[in-house]
Amino acid sequence: MAGQSQNPDPLSHVLDHHSIEIPWWSHSIEEGRQLTYTKVIELPSVAGLQVTKFMVMELVVALLMMGILLPVVRHIRRTPVSRGWFMNMFEAILLFIRNEVARPAIGGHEADRFLPFLWTVFFFILFNNLLGMIPGGASATGNINVTAVLAVMTFGVVLAAGIREAGVAGFFVGLVPHLDVPKWMQPALWGLMFGIEVAGLLVRHIVLAIRLFANMFAGHMVLAVILGFILMAYSSLAFYFVAPASVVSVIGLSLLELFVAFLQAYIFTFLSALFIGMAVHPH
Repeated sequence: MAGQSQNPDPLSHVLDHHSIEIPWWSHSIEEGRQLTYTKVIELPSVAGLQVTKFMVMELVVALLMMGILLPVVRHIRRTPVSRGWFMNMFEAILLFIRNEVARPAIGGHEADRFLPFLWTVFFFILFNNLLGMIPGGASATGNINVTAVLAVMTFGVVLAAGIREAGVAGFFVGLVPHLDVPKWMQPALWGLMFGIEVAGLLVRHIVLAIRLFANMFAGHMVLAVILGFILMAYSSLAFYFVAPASVVSVIGLSLLELFVAFLQAYIFTFLSALFIGMAVHPH
């Protein structure tokens, strides 16, 4: 189903919807000029589950990752020296995550077995962030549900890595550092420290989800609010001053958002590698 969007709310860009809005252009034969409007495509329900805009964006990201990264990896395997700016760019990013993020945080070549997860997380977040910069697109990472699932996945990898390294009992016992106190105080302090360390383990991953969500949501909301000033001043003389200022501000902030898209993907990946390293190498 297609039609013209009736939703003037500038904040709708940062919220999930049951439809996709696509910028559309058509030529008016009678008036002889180009018309711009928004085509709205209603999303269906599949097996009782309502498909949303963010779900579609995540599917697009998955297809982009398979369409870009798989050929890049095959090219790296076949060719000792990559040729072309496109292949060199992605190879440089892959090597940067391996040499400057995973190995320093986790330790040596042992980190290489976690690289598939770290690479996937980085590019999934990055591509989702960048899709929000495209007209008609949206950043699924601006939704707390998406970032929470990413954090839960990291938490699962951390637990699996720690338990594989030291066993179930060894991992949880290893959370508590050595207590240099009299023996009669150790049971009570150990129980207190164990509770604090387990709570800290959970809080670290909760903050991991909130940090990514808050940064992406806030950035797009600020852009939407600044553009909303144009609608507020549309019927007044201030429109001729507000509109240019808003457009210039949005262009500048969009460049900052482009940097933030890469930065937040890096921070999430770095912290994930750091948490895995802390599980593999406890106190």
